[in-house]
Amino acid sequence: MMVREAREADLQSLLELYTHLHETEIPPMTEHLRQVWKEILQDKNHHMIVYEKDGEVVSSCVCVIVPNLTRSVRPYALIENVVTHEKHRGNGYASACLAYASSIAQRENCYKMMLLTGSKEEKTLDFYRASGYNSTDKTAFIKWLD
Repeated sequence: MMVREAREADLQSLLELYTHLHETEIPPMTEHLRQVWKEILQDKNHHMIVYEKDGEVVSSCVCVIVPNLTRSVRPYALIENVVTHEKHRGNGYASACLAYASSIAQRENCYKMMLLTGSKEEKTLDFYRASGYNSTDKTAFIKWLD
């Protein structure tokens, strides 16, 4: 068992894992998808974190470091796509991924980490609170684009 950054070979596993987030199907392996994956892997500020158990990716999150001109020119981190395979939930794998993301943010001298969730389930919200996030400091607004 280990938490690590994703490798090129993890793409299919991640696409399958995302069906436990909000995707309903695995997208076709197009050249565009491969190019986006390559860009993600090559971007020094984009960290695709995975939890591997017995050779299987069972949990993941994304941590993006955003350069910033405020707060003494310190960056901030955005956390997205936190997901654990349904049959592996409740074992601390997502917590381990978030802790790994936090270590990256600290190493990069970020002054804050932000995480948005579409979930209204109290269990999910309690999980994020237990991971050190709060929903009282800021108000989030989302504008969905076509």
